[in-house]
Amino acid sequence: MFLFATAAAKTSGAWYAFLASDGLGQFIVIFLLLASVITWSLMINKFIILNRAKKLSENFSHAFEKNKQSLSSLSSAAQSDPSPIAAIYLKGIEKLQEFYAINREKNINQNSDNTDYSLYNKSLNNYVSEEQIIAVEAVMESQVSKEITELEYGVSFLATVVSVCPFLGLFGTVWGVMLSFVGMAQAGSADIAAMAPGIASALLTTVVGLVVAIPSVVGYNIITGSIKQIIVRMDNFSETFIAKVKLEQASK
Repeated sequence: MFLFATAAAKTSGAWYAFLASDGLGQFIVIFLLLASVITWSLMINKFIILNRAKKLSENFSHAFEKNKQSLSSLSSAAQSDPSPIAAIYLKGIEKLQEFYAINREKNINQNSDNTDYSLYNKSLNNYVSEEQIIAVEAVMESQVSKEITELEYGVSFLATVVSVCPFLGLFGTVWGVMLSFVGMAQAGSADIAAMAPGIASALLTTVVGLVVAIPSVVGYNIITGSIKQIIVRMDNFSETFIAKVKLEQASK
C-alpha cells in the first residue's frame, strides 16, 4: 500500500486516482473498463448486423411487392439472401408447395376414373384451402419469432450493462467516501492528505461508471429501435404474403 501511495504522489489525474484506490476500487474500475470494451464490441457488431438485415429486408420486400409472377418465382433469389424476410418467405413457400403436392395427389386419387377432369384438375394445381392458408400463416409467424430471437441476441447483456454500471459506479463512490472518513479518523483530523485518496477513488469510479453507461444507453436505444423497425417490416411482409396467397386462390 505504501508503494501505491508513493507512486500516486508522483502522478496526477485519473492514474493518480486509480493508484490511490484500494483493491476493491481498482477492481471496480477494471471491471467497468472491461465491460466498456465488451459493450462497444457488441454494439458495433450489432449495428453492422442490423443495418445489413434492414437493407436486405427492404430490398427483398420491394422485389416481392413488384413481383407479378407466381409466389414461388423468388425462391432462387431468397435462398442466397441472408435477410430475415427472405427466410420467412422461404418458410411460407415451402409450406405452400407441400400443400400443393398433397392437394394434387388427393385430386388425382379422387378422380381416377376415365372422366375428363383436365380443366378442373388444372385449376387445382396450386390450390390450398382456407385451413391450409392458416397453417402457412402459422409457420411464417413461427419463423418471425425465430428471427426476432436472433436479432435480439446480446441485447439483454447490453441492457444489463446499462442498468448495472451506474450502480457499480455509485457503489465505488460510497466506498471511496467511506475510505475518506476512515482516513480522517486514523489521522485524527480533517487532513487533505488523509481524505484525498478516498475522494479520488470515489470520483474515479463515478466517472468510469458514467463513461460506460452513457454510450451503452444511447447504443441500446438505437439498437432496440432498429430491431423494432425490422420486426414491423417482417410482420407487414407476412401479411402481404398471406394476402397474395388469398388473392391467388380467389382467382382460381
